[in-house]
This record gives sequence, C-alpha cells and structure tokens, in this order.
Amino acid sequence: MINTKKFVDLLLQNKIHFFSGVPDSCTNNFCNELSQRKNIKNFTAPNEGIAVSLGIGHYLSTKKIPLVYLQNSGLGNATDPITNLMSKYVYNIPLILLIGRRGAPKVKDENQHVIQGKSLPAVLKQYEIKYIEIKTDSDFFKVKKLISIAKKKSIRIAIIINPNTFSKVLRNNSNRSKISRYDLLNILLTKIKDNTKIISSVGYNSRELFYLRQKFKNKKKGKDFLVVGGMGHTFPIAISQQEFDPKSSTICIDGDGSFYMHLGSFALLKNFRLNKMKYILLDNNSHESIGGQLIDFKLDVKKFSIAAGFKKYYLLKDPKKINQTLNNFLKSKKSIFLHVKIKTGSIIKNLPRPKDFKKILYNFT
Repeated sequence: MINTKKFVDLLLQNKIHFFSGVPDSCTNNFCNELSQRKNIKNFTAPNEGIAVSLGIGHYLSTKKIPLVYLQNSGLGNATDPITNLMSKYVYNIPLILLIGRRGAPKVKDENQHVIQGKSLPAVLKQYEIKYIEIKTDSDFFKVKKLISIAKKKSIRIAIIINPNTFSKVLRNNSNRSKISRYDLLNILLTKIKDNTKIISSVGYNSRELFYLRQKFKNKKKGKDFLVVGGMGHTFPIAISQQEFDPKSSTICIDGDGSFYMHLGSFALLKNFRLNKMKYILLDNNSHESIGGQLIDFKLDVKKFSIAAGFKKYYLLKDPKKINQTLNNFLKSKKSIFLHVKIKTGSIIKNLPRPKDFKKILYNFT
C-alpha cells in the first residue's frame, strides 16, 4: 500500500502543483488528499480530454508539468490531445498521467473493464508513453526518477496504480438532499407503461434499477438498457433509441457525472423528432459509485436544458412531491427535463451488479 499523504508530498517536492482529472475508485483517496491541500490547483474535469487540455493551458502559462488522474477507461477521451497536440511530433509538451487500472489480468473485476485492463501496457507503448506501476512507498524512487526524465526530455509519462493501492483518506462532501434514488426509481417503475424503455447510466442508477427489477421480477412494467461503462453516453443512446423506435416511450435516467461528461451530445436534441423524449437527471453533486468525490460545476441546468431544446424543465427537491411531479413528467407530450436533487448513498447494502448482458439486451430488444 502507498501512503497517500506521502505520495502527494513527493509530487509537491518535485514541483508538481497542477492537478486535474476525472476521479475513479483507484484514485479516490488521492483525490480526497488533494482536496485537503491549499497550496495546489486541482480541477475535477467533466471528462479526461478536458483535464488534459487544462494541463496544456497550465503548461503554456507556467512551463511546469501538469498531472492528470484518470481511470484506464478514460484514455479514450484523452487520446486526441495526448497523441496529437502534446506529442513529440507537434508541440512536445510534458505530462504526468496517474492511471487507475481496472481489469488487470488475473484480477477479478467487472466485465466492462476486461479489454482496457489487459491492453493498457500495449496502449501506452503505442502512444509512446513511458510508464511504471507502483504498489508501495518503496516505489517512490521510481516516481522521482520518471518525473525527472519527463522534465528533462519533455515527454509524457504514466504512473499506474491498481485498486486499493492508496491509503484511506476521508472526504468532506456535504449533501442535504432528502430524496433517495431508490424511492424515486421505485415510484417511477409503478407509473410507467408497458411500452416504456429506460436507458440508465453507469453506476448506482443502473445498479439500483437492476435491484428493483430483481426484487419485483415481472411485477413492474417497461424494459431497461443498463449503460454499464460508457460514462457520458447515456443520453445519445436514448435519443437514438427514441428516434428509431417512436412507438415506445423512452426515458433516459442519467447521473450528474455522466451528464457533464459529454454535454455536447445535447446539441443533437433539436435534430431529432424527440417530441416524447423524457430525461431524468439524478443529481447528488458527486461521482458516487467511485468514491463520492465532489462535482461542483456552476452550470445553470435549467437554462441549459431549455437552450438545448427541452420544452419543459422541472426541479424536484421535496420527497412529498415525487408522486405528483412524476405524474406530470410522464403525462408530458413534449420533451421534458426532470432535475432531481438526490442524497448520496444507497439504502441497499451490497447492491448487485448485472452480469447477464446478453439477457438484458435480448429482453430490451
């Protein structure tokens, strides 16, 4: 195990003062430690490509090397600026990647991490990124040496960590919302019709929906497609599903982390026949399923939804208004955006994870 405080101290000693990225379960404690430091700049980014771009801007202003933290799945979002703008064939800008590796060979993990887990070393090699894997404090000398090389040769480097590598650091994340995700989803499932198709985002949204379907078996109506992995892609899947299956009533259930990751997809709304599109944003200001790190973007969601093309916007905060709000939401004949402020945490311990993806796909289609 790595002492998280000492690791951050090591980075600061090597004059790394800029941090940005998308948190994950591997970097959770690292991010919690960063949030407690006052002498650094740390920006939680909507997606990994934006984090890298922020790092480029920092380098242009200071000539100091930035650090971007991400899960290996996020390399896809970051590939363009890393392999183009920053490469030795263009501007040759140095960068430190702190990569949480999910799905490593011989390590039990979820299905969606398998391909990226086993291919990570090959991908980094293809990207011409020099990397090391660290497991304990005794590896700090490797980190110091690699950072020195990155500065001297102006190259991109990566530090790989596996799950449960960093020591525990508590976070400060207050959330005063009173609505539980479970209650909202449970009530929703009692109100939808047989022709309803739900597209649900990665994390606890899909896991609680999956739990409810298991609990009530065939007593609830509608069908679900659980977006396991593919964070930020829930909405475009939903608008395409609605476009090509107009006889169904499509409901997109998204989390705030997924919502912010690819806001550009909402520009498509006016290009589709989405007079029936129904979108629910479950917002707890956190990347909850990967550690609960704070999401604190200042976007006016109501103005954004209207600008994107939704005809109606509802904000739900009061648990006593769930029934009436959902009734109005489901009765709407036009596209509608329901913004629900929910509390963190799940009332279900040991939430199950979907495993039989072929069955989910078969039942949905």
